[in-house]
Amino acid sequence: MTALFQQLPSVDKILKTIEGEKLIDEFGHSAVVSTLRRLLSDAREQIKQQQCLPHFFHSHEKTVHYLHQQLTKQNQVQIKTVHNLTGTILHTNLGRALWADAAQQAALNAMRHNVALEYDLDEGVRSHRDNYISDLLATLTGAEAACVVNNNAAAVLLMLATFAKDKEVIISRGELIEIGGAFRIPDIMAQAGCKLVEVGTTNRTHLKDYRNAINENTAFLMKVHSSNYQICGFTSSVAEQELVELGKEFHIPVITDLGSGALIDLAQYTLPAEPTVQEKVQQGVDLVSFSGDKLLGGAQAGIIVGKKAWIERLQNHPLKRVLRCDKVILAGLEATLRLYLQPEKLTHTLPTLHLLTQPLTELNAKAQQLKVRLENRLNSGYQCDVEESVAQIGSGSQPMATIPSFAVTISEKITEKTPEKTTALLTRFKQLDAPIIARMEKNKIWLDLRSVADFDALLETVEKL
Repeated sequence: MTALFQQLPSVDKILKTIEGEKLIDEFGHSAVVSTLRRLLSDAREQIKQQQCLPHFFHSHEKTVHYLHQQLTKQNQVQIKTVHNLTGTILHTNLGRALWADAAQQAALNAMRHNVALEYDLDEGVRSHRDNYISDLLATLTGAEAACVVNNNAAAVLLMLATFAKDKEVIISRGELIEIGGAFRIPDIMAQAGCKLVEVGTTNRTHLKDYRNAINENTAFLMKVHSSNYQICGFTSSVAEQELVELGKEFHIPVITDLGSGALIDLAQYTLPAEPTVQEKVQQGVDLVSFSGDKLLGGAQAGIIVGKKAWIERLQNHPLKRVLRCDKVILAGLEATLRLYLQPEKLTHTLPTLHLLTQPLTELNAKAQQLKVRLENRLNSGYQCDVEESVAQIGSGSQPMATIPSFAVTISEKITEKTPEKTTALLTRFKQLDAPIIARMEKNKIWLDLRSVADFDALLETVEKL
């Protein structure tokens, strides 16, 4: 064992070689020294445990090569670009909406330059960072003003904390939803310091249920759009317009957590219908909150639109500063919203809508092309086929609705010797430089083409299998 320890090189010996000096030039002295010390420590531990040298200390060349690999890996961002072939367009775990080119450029400009974030260029005085977006959303939705925070859960928290602290908020029992990551509406209410008043039952709530629960301590009548689940059968719910009339009778405001953030009628593209922000504003809802990175197709943000006096109170609440967005998000969001000023072009300019509206003929052609590439790279023990598939919007939008699509399926051939299992192939897909994320269904790997952002890049990745 002593002889093995003696074979380990010193840090100085490696640093003084030509290869060592090149590593220092490329990565810096501190990084090279700390990484080399870690490798030496690992090597000593392996000698103690296994009585052998690790492979990267078998020669000077191997040591330098492995050291370069480790230093390169250390500098790589671990949030990797992946290919989404799950069939879920707005995949929460894969980053939800893709940014439009205009949004990317606006964000890049904000990163590179000083911007008039809180500065009125006409008056030469300080202004509010939400002003640009507030004016734009007023034009798009018909609301008087808008407020922007970092996500929709934060938007709900801000509304409740501003107007309902130590007061009661009435909500249907069937709308006490849980969103991803086990965040629940009742928990958000508790954090805001208000009291939840449940009315109705899980499947049926009537206007009289709200009416009977109103008292002098009621702050809000609240609606939550159940975008991530659906109750079918013997059901009944109260529309916002009815609640607004009840609210006027008792001088109680109505707020809606719309969640998905649709600003256009999706039914015009033969997609599942989703309530729009404009509809809620027209129905007289006082405050409407929604997400920026779902059906709106932009950056992660929580947006609140409504009456100007109410928005001003939100802007002045201490929580607003805690929850506010930075210049990059605001620039990207504004650029995304400006695309809606030309709605006829949205299927080309907005990636989310483009993916949702791709023609089936185009998806089939892509699937056929991908099938050929895969057959050239995989061993003969796999069967590749093009099959009809069903995609979904994702991120809690229309969970029961499906969108026709095409997929390449990969299965194990029964007639031949069993190859590498499909589960192992899924692992191989995820180990690529740009991992391929698919879904497993009916003992097959399904590579759904509707959710693919960059098809040409996907084909290049397949070549590396």
